Amino acid sequence: MKVTIVGAGNVGASCAEYIAQKQIASKVVLLDIKEGFAEGKALDLFQTATTLGFNTSITGVTNDYSATAGSDVVVITSGVPRKPGMTREELIGINAGIVQKVSESILKNSPEAFIVVVSNPMDTMTYLALKATGLPKNRIIGMGGALDSSRFKTYLSLALDKPVNDIQGMVIGGHGDTTMIPLTRLASYNGAPVSQYLDTPTLEKVAADTMVGGATLTKLLGTSAWYAPGASVAFLVDSILNDYKRMIPCSVLLEGEYGLNDLCIGVPCIIGAQGIESIVDVNLNEEEKALLNASAEKVRAMNAALNDIL
Repeated sequence: MKVTIVGAGNVGASCAEYIAQKQIASKVVLLDIKEGFAEGKALDLFQTATTLGFNTSITGVTNDYSATAGSDVVVITSGVPRKPGMTREELIGINAGIVQKVSESILKNSPEAFIVVVSNPMDTMTYLALKATGLPKNRIIGMGGALDSSRFKTYLSLALDKPVNDIQGMVIGGHGDTTMIPLTRLASYNGAPVSQYLDTPTLEKVAADTMVGGATLTKLLGTSAWYAPGASVAFLVDSILNDYKRMIPCSVLLEGEYGLNDLCIGVPCIIGAQGIESIVDVNLNEEEKALLNASAEKVRAMNAALNDIL
């Protein structure tokens, strides 16, 4: 199996590292527009193979899409990362052109590939990739919900003072500070609702911290986070290539599901060998439905910026 990662920055390199260490794919190609950058990252990572015990080959190329030919999955991380104080919406004009060009270049060399979109604003860039390529919706997957859910479970773990892997929870809606929806009602600790252990103010704080999880890290680091995003991408790619059929919140084109149409937004999906194999209805209550509809309207407003491109 072959995975190409477009963009060899922090997120792309972390993604390559986790895929190689877990031997999710036999080949990883890093591609970047900066001369020698991907080659250097790939060589540095490949030199850890003997000490870490993996056999995945890692190569890097500068803007040479022919090296990506035959990829099973292509991950798009390229684009300008958020700076402190910058919103995802402000990135649209810059990153839209990048994502469109990358998507088209990918398909010329790997016409059967699944595309995982990480570039921000992620829901809008997923929609752009879908429209620009004309691919069926199961082959274009926005990663954001997987990352947001991992942050949600982390904050729940801290609030509960319990192991994070004993906690289940998901975030739906747009991948943005004001559009994501942590589903506290459905979150659980070893099968028991977390509301049995945490009061309402604490759960509200967990949700609020989750929603600004990316912005918090951007403020602390001076740039976008990379460990958790890279791991979330690897988790998603693993489910595709190994047909695990995990339920993962992902940004996907909705065509009537959840009462929404013609936008990509985060909802729980079964991810397997066919990419998005199904969209799961988790029976939202009226309050959650209202929040999802409000989130969808904000995503649509961002998508309107694509009118001059599509």
